[in-house]
Amino acid sequence: MKRIIKNIDFQVDSLTLKGVLHLPQTCNPPLVVGSHGLEGSKSSAKQMVLTRLLPENGIAFFRFDHRGCGESQGNFLKDTSLEKRTQDYLTAIRHILDLNLTSKNLGLFGSSMGGATCINAWESLESLGIKVCGGVLCSAPVQSRTIENIPVEANNNRPALPISFFEKNLLFNLLDKTKSLHHVLIFHGDADEVVPVDNAHDIYDRMKFPKKKIIHRKGDHQMASRSHQADFATKVLDWFLEIFKADIHATEALETILKK
Repeated sequence: MKRIIKNIDFQVDSLTLKGVLHLPQTCNPPLVVGSHGLEGSKSSAKQMVLTRLLPENGIAFFRFDHRGCGESQGNFLKDTSLEKRTQDYLTAIRHILDLNLTSKNLGLFGSSMGGATCINAWESLESLGIKVCGGVLCSAPVQSRTIENIPVEANNNRPALPISFFEKNLLFNLLDKTKSLHHVLIFHGDADEVVPVDNAHDIYDRMKFPKKKIIHRKGDHQMASRSHQADFATKVLDWFLEIFKADIHATEALETILKK
């Protein structure tokens, strides 16, 4: 299936955030919106996999850089917190839905801190009347105090991070919010060196059915194993196809009618 790619800018707190919308050539496809990890970007490996897999199978995918990351405006040190990332995510979703290029049926995708962002945004999306059909979480922390190997050293993208940065901006406990989740697939490695796998068990135990948990044996935080990456690609596609099944069938029926 051919794909349409659109560069999308949107505004949040007077900052311009940059994103890319990947569309299948179908009418009103369901939509998945991704949220990257703490130091990631819209070009993170898992999201790049989804740019191909989802549109090829009739599902639109939007990826963007959170404020202070990638090509988006903002200062990483000043503009990074779970609440601000959640605001970015909610604004991104509303902006794409308002373009009327997709259906109103939404799926969430988040990796690492992006997973925490999805959990934190879920209730707000439903309160806005947005239909959340389900989602996929990868190596997501649900309690920030469990996170190990905190990245404080400077790198090419940002200065050194003081411990006070994490204490002020990135302390959270989302256990109660996981009770609203449904139709969620979890991926986590049992050797994750950053977010312990107990986070996956805690999320799974509290969220509603349907739900599924895939624990990769000897899997790390980055999902570096090629076999784990292949498993991710296969199962994440199957999951989104299942939760959007009615939407995809309706689109196919509409296209059949229009062709007559």
